[in-house]
Amino acid sequence: MALPAENSVASGEEALSLKVTEIFYSLQGESTLTGLPTVFIRLTGCPLRCQYCDTEYAFHGGKNMTLKEIQQATAAYSCNHVLVTGGEPLAQKNCLPLLQQLCNQGYQVALETSGARPIEEVDPRVTCIMDIKTPGSGESDKNRYENIEHLKRQDQIKFVICHRKDYEWSLDLIHQWQLANRCELLFSPSKDQLNPVKLAEWILEDHAPVRMQIQLHKLLWGDTPGK
Repeated sequence: MALPAENSVASGEEALSLKVTEIFYSLQGESTLTGLPTVFIRLTGCPLRCQYCDTEYAFHGGKNMTLKEIQQATAAYSCNHVLVTGGEPLAQKNCLPLLQQLCNQGYQVALETSGARPIEEVDPRVTCIMDIKTPGSGESDKNRYENIEHLKRQDQIKFVICHRKDYEWSLDLIHQWQLANRCELLFSPSKDQLNPVKLAEWILEDHAPVRMQIQLHKLLWGDTPGK
């Protein structure tokens, strides 16, 4: 179990701060971690504007919190799984020391990132859940393909599929980069744009080397923020 936050913050790092939209406790809704009780640390700000984004409320505002304050808020939930998300967490430089400190405390830490920021300096103990933006997102030109070389076996790549062209584009990319040999691959239907049944049929027809996922939190709580 995680150590008390006040005992694990390295000297000189207590004053580092991040802009935080929310910290809450819920079930993990996506990835291979789906269903796990998790503390979510949602950082503020994102340089991308994907047309299907469901966390636009995290683009602006937020509250400045020191690493120590974030760690204390996290520890209050007595949960060993932590997800740092956004927005785009890596858009804030102090996200890296936050991830490191959470790992040092003994948490199982995951990071959700858009794939548009470098990941090579992310603590290797962190599970990276990295998007590759499909053309349907409107932001595929922001993909930082150099990140693929820094993915670990424990990491995951997520594709949000908006239509058949996105699906075919994603399979071509998987083949081109031999992604199935690198880490877990996740296909998600874009909500209200692609029928999940249709995506499931395509995956089965093509024996695609991917895991299909549907957002559990939306099935349970709809679009309510903070769940």
